[in-house]
Amino acid sequence: MRSVAGLAAILAAASVSLYLLSAHLPPGPQPGHPGSAVGGEDRDRQTDMNSTTKSKLKFPSDLDELRELAETLRFYKREHHGYVLLLFCSAYLYKQSFAIPGSSFLNMLAGAIFGPWEGLVLACLLTTTGSTFCFLLAAAFGKQHVVQLFPEKVALLQRKVEENRSSLFFFLLFLRFFPMTPNWFLNITCPVLNIPMPIFFFSVLIGLIPYNFICVRTGSILSEISSLDDIFSWGTLAQLLAIALMALVPGALIRRYSKAHLKVDGMDSNGQGMVRKSR
Repeated sequence: MRSVAGLAAILAAASVSLYLLSAHLPPGPQPGHPGSAVGGEDRDRQTDMNSTTKSKLKFPSDLDELRELAETLRFYKREHHGYVLLLFCSAYLYKQSFAIPGSSFLNMLAGAIFGPWEGLVLACLLTTTGSTFCFLLAAAFGKQHVVQLFPEKVALLQRKVEENRSSLFFFLLFLRFFPMTPNWFLNITCPVLNIPMPIFFFSVLIGLIPYNFICVRTGSILSEISSLDDIFSWGTLAQLLAIALMALVPGALIRRYSKAHLKVDGMDSNGQGMVRKSR
């Protein structure tokens, strides 16, 4: 009970902090400032966006909400880049630290707000940092609960970790490239499996680069598309092809290595093997 109460207290404090950060907004961009709109129509748009920003600051659950939030924050970032960056980082770490699904939307939001390269760096750093916080929280408060809630799945992972102990880093990379089990489950299970922190940290940092790149680049493209014709332009198609190659090449190399050096029998893609084992 003490561990549950401690985790609940940390969650409550983080929730309150994130709420206060999103509720106390600095003034939005004003007409006449460098980089701000000055036309009558744009001034009306500024007033409308300033008045509705607070109501739009919520985690997106679909692409429409994502594009709306991205437009609002890009507008707001003109004069408050530091605040938008702090708010985004805080929201991302909140989701990752407490194993809340939805990182793909935040990765796309990073690309839409900060661009493909700054967004990619942010996504990689925040994914790794948030996953590490989740690892530490699970180690401090949740080891016994993870085992009690998922005994068969933990046992299967434990067996595979021991079988691949000599190539542990590449085994974890394989799991990140090919999600045999969700990333959030790996984050809370690794402390139970006695995975060393450095190996965990760098396996997340490197293993999720292709996934983060796909999401961030997709978000950047979505923010630039205004009609269906834009989707089928040569430039957009070339970018989508580059995204596909970025995802396929590292995955193919890891899969080839795994066939020769790793033991992953009984673990199918998307966790199907684990599901069958747990039934």
